[in-house]
Amino acid sequence: MRWFFVLLTVLLAACTTATTTTTVNEKIQEDEVISMPLKLSSSAFENNQVIPKKFTCDAEDASPELNIEGVPSEAKSLVLIMDDPDAPPKVWEHWTVINIPPTTTTIPENSVPGTQLTNDFSKVEWGGPCPPPGKVHHYQFKLYALDIELDLESSATKTDVEQAMKDHILEETVLVGTYER
Repeated sequence: MRWFFVLLTVLLAACTTATTTTTVNEKIQEDEVISMPLKLSSSAFENNQVIPKKFTCDAEDASPELNIEGVPSEAKSLVLIMDDPDAPPKVWEHWTVINIPPTTTTIPENSVPGTQLTNDFSKVEWGGPCPPPGKVHHYQFKLYALDIELDLESSATKTDVEQAMKDHILEETVLVGTYER
């Protein structure tokens, strides 16, 4: 009989511990913040697909709508760089925008979400795809979440931006569009 009470006590203690552990695990899961990775997309084109002519130098040369998801909560600003790594003789900078508010979820078509910098067309504006004839070019829309705001003049170059961002990038993502003439 004594063994029965000892066994019953051990079983009750085990059940109480298991219940407590489950409750603690459930509490941890409730308190976890599930974050998604930084993502950039466009309603105008899918990743690795053709950028519509409307957004190029062959038509309206308007910037496409861009959608942003998963910005880290500690981000202080976003940076957007659109460039063409297929351009000879260097990676051609088409658009650089700094200090985009981290709360931005949509950059409407043909809009300026932050401070634009001088591109390789020597203009402080969007410069759409405009490749020489002959081959497909890949346009990289690179989005960076930073833990600071950048203090740069509009004459700053992409190299200046990359240097200023060094050690401040929380997350980054790339959306690629193609265009051929």
